Amino acid sequence: MTRSYRLYQIDSFTKHKFTGNPAGVITNADGLTESDMKKIARELNNSETAFIFSSSDAAYDVHLRFFTPTHEVPICGHATIAAHYARAVEQRLDTTRVIHKTGAGILPVDVIREDNDYKIIMKQGKIEFGSLIEGGDREMLLSALGVTEEDLLENHPVQIVSTGHSKVMIGIKSSVILHQLKPNYEALAQLSKRINCNGYYTFTTDSADHDILIRGRMFAPAIGINEDPVTGNANGPLGAYLVHHKLAKHNGSSFRFKAKQGEAMGRSGTMEVEVQIENGEPVEVNISGEAVIVFQSELIL
Repeated sequence: MTRSYRLYQIDSFTKHKFTGNPAGVITNADGLTESDMKKIARELNNSETAFIFSSSDAAYDVHLRFFTPTHEVPICGHATIAAHYARAVEQRLDTTRVIHKTGAGILPVDVIREDNDYKIIMKQGKIEFGSLIEGGDREMLLSALGVTEEDLLENHPVQIVSTGHSKVMIGIKSSVILHQLKPNYEALAQLSKRINCNGYYTFTTDSADHDILIRGRMFAPAIGINEDPVTGNANGPLGAYLVHHKLAKHNGSSFRFKAKQGEAMGRSGTMEVEVQIENGEPVEVNISGEAVIVFQSELIL
């Protein structure tokens, strides 16, 4: 029996096609097996593809699963934006809140209708501060990135941080150094096995744009993503990291900033990050972004 699935290619964190971060989306994924999803993600060859399943529980409205070309991941920022954007367009939603189940937990997503288009705001998962990268692991990391200690931002610990899918935070002094990075991907993938973290977020506060605080690049070769254009699950935890280490100016209750990523790949995109703060510590992270449909089609299996 043939089955028909609604397939989208969507660029997230941008309103301009062929920029931002592309994600595949299947909006009616019921009936797909894990093997099917792996094959579809490999075929589309985006950093992630999102699959929207119907709810089987009153606790949530939809169930999302995310696959890279080689692995399933618990959650993905840009693919979440893409999935809810596609669903909103399909269903012609008004401003609403959607509760979705992900590998990072059951979380809310706000769909904001503006000027006959949509902005998506997603709450990220639990904030977790992991290991500092020190000693031999730090030496391996710097070697793999092709940087020295002098290239790093002072007083910015190299640390694993997660809001559902962990990344190593690596502060770089200048945007010139950042955009000249040519990592050894195999070495980064090998280090991932040692530190149990697949993503490396290199970022700088050296920004020429007054409204952009962070410029960044994210590498995750261990899960088939040499470089990701614009990464919600990097900039979200970065916001928590900046508050936790007292590296951000804020009003005591929240910290907002914009981050730009993807410039080195010719796929520039921008997102807004908001960190909720209690007693000087981050307690919740939300990211928001726009999206644009590049194409939609029908997948017959």
